[in-house]
Amino acid sequence: MQQKADHQVPVLVVGGSLVGLSLSLFLGRLGVRHMLVERHSGTSIHPRGRGNNVRTMELFRVAGVEPDIKEAASLLADNHGILQTPTLVGDAGEWLFKEIDPGGGLARFSPTSWCLCSQNDLEPVLLKGARALGGDLRYFHELESFSQDPEGVTAYVRDRDSDRLYTVRADYLVAADGPRSPVRGRLGIGQSGPGDLFANVSVTFRSKLLADVVGDRRFICCYLTEPGADGALLPVDNKENWVFHAPWHPENGETLEEFTEDRLRRHIRHAVGVPDLDVEITGKASWRAAERVAERYAADRVFLAGDSAHEMSPTGAFGSNTGIQDAHNLAWKLAAVLGGWAGPGLLGTYDTERRPVALATSARASARSVEHSHPGFAPAPGIGAGKRGGILGVVLGYRYPEGAVVGADPDRPVVPEGLRLTGEPGSRSPHMWLRRAGERLSTLDLYERSPVLLSDAGSAAGAAWHAAARRLAGAGGVRLDAYRIGAGPDAELAYDTEGDDWAAVHGTTADGAVLVRPDGFVAWRASDAADDPEAELRRVLAEVLRTG
Repeated sequence: MQQKADHQVPVLVVGGSLVGLSLSLFLGRLGVRHMLVERHSGTSIHPRGRGNNVRTMELFRVAGVEPDIKEAASLLADNHGILQTPTLVGDAGEWLFKEIDPGGGLARFSPTSWCLCSQNDLEPVLLKGARALGGDLRYFHELESFSQDPEGVTAYVRDRDSDRLYTVRADYLVAADGPRSPVRGRLGIGQSGPGDLFANVSVTFRSKLLADVVGDRRFICCYLTEPGADGALLPVDNKENWVFHAPWHPENGETLEEFTEDRLRRHIRHAVGVPDLDVEITGKASWRAAERVAERYAADRVFLAGDSAHEMSPTGAFGSNTGIQDAHNLAWKLAAVLGGWAGPGLLGTYDTERRPVALATSARASARSVEHSHPGFAPAPGIGAGKRGGILGVVLGYRYPEGAVVGADPDRPVVPEGLRLTGEPGSRSPHMWLRRAGERLSTLDLYERSPVLLSDAGSAAGAAWHAAARRLAGAGGVRLDAYRIGAGPDAELAYDTEGDDWAAVHGTTADGAVLVRPDGFVAWRASDAADDPEAELRRVLAEVLRTG
């Protein structure tokens, strides 16, 4: 029996930082009514969490906010690579990597690319997009407690401005409330992993002369390694606004109070190599890097996403990106269950799919910090000793061996050694350019609101797959789109380049078909015609969507 409440919504989101805002945006795109509460009075004011990887940008592209994000990121559009050097004076040092996408090879795999947009610039874009879709986003409102029963969750929220306490009744609650997640604590969910790795004090400062010292070295980040003054320097506008991460060692008894403005100015000048550099401290905040993953991502009707579910070393910006991708995975599943076209069991695949990705990715993040000798990180034996490999395999190549997929190989690793995007079930669907009514679009642009069946426009078997999908969708109760690809009058999607072959790209044949989930991951594929394609599709959809 639902209790009386001041507000009733299908989904309550707790936390309005990058992951909570992304979830709000994705839910809004899918027409899911929701409320978001955030204890702080507004979006982030500190320039951090700037690296948005290509998979995250694919999601923001489909969600319609990619142009606004690129505009917000324009000041750093020409910054690439990580420089490691004793100081910025002289020619010493080396580039750990100089280009994110050397040679432009990424265009073979994606319609977009990495984007360097600091959290304080990105969050307002997401907030505007979420509110434009009707999201009820409440800042300076704090979750005080909650309880759940078989039918939903009752939350008690305090308006911190008026001190008024009100109740919210939701079908589901999603906690995106940070690494010290009160929701996770109340649920009694433990964490695994090495724990704290290192700590920094992040300093924002102004310096008009530093740009001349940096010169034409347009880095994302510079690791300065001068003994006694090591740290990481990050540009905010390449002109006079900067961020410096100074190592902090609380394990040795060092306190935050010791980081006075005078000490920080001296540290920055020493690190840069210019004793009289103009340094105006404008803010500081402490943070700790850690490697932890929640032991489970859900407890009945409450789910964890982002830092509440996992913490990762900052090298590679894996943490925020993994969190945003958590939100995307969960959003379509919530929409499907709330919309009645999937069974409640689909929500159980959120933990099955996302937790192994976090475990593998967090280990790679620590390994990358070791590889880059991140300032302040002196790893204990065994930490960061795992596989390192290329970053693109971690970003685009991760896969779901189990979950809402049919036919995935359970023995293949979650993060493979190399990048293989060949249409295998459980992997991110391949990108290729197509034409629809003269408009150029990526295959990835097709996936958002429903499962999609791809089949061949020039094959009788392809026509049979397509017709079966249309009959299922027209029968009601089944959410399914279908497209025939190729040349000729029956094709909804035409090739952008002569000689393209969608079936080969997706690892099938002209007689086969590929089913892609709303999040762009391959749910199932067939290589041949079926005696009864409608029955086969019905079986597969029931297994994927847990409606059987």
